[in-house]
Amino acid sequence: SLHEGFGFPVLEAQACDTPLLCADTSSLPEVAGDGALLLPPTDADAWTSAMRRLLTDSALRAELIARGRRNLQRFSWRTCAETALVALEQAAERK
Repeated sequence: SLHEGFGFPVLEAQACDTPLLCADTSSLPEVAGDGALLLPPTDADAWTSAMRRLLTDSALRAELIARGRRNLQRFSWRTCAETALVALEQAAERK
């Protein structure tokens, strides 16, 4: 992705225990944390090399899966709702 809003696909992949390759643009690095290999989105050679690494390096796959699981702990629907509520309340106070 060259442009991403929040980055739900990143979290969905991590929730499915998918070793993740991710573009290093927009919100994606922040959402992925250290649970992904970050790559320039238009560098086909970097993506090809990273995919080969994931196919051949079982330790890397396992590490990315474990990091992805840990990363997911930063996000929950409850936290999301509470953060949104605070933002909405602050916006209402400004009017």
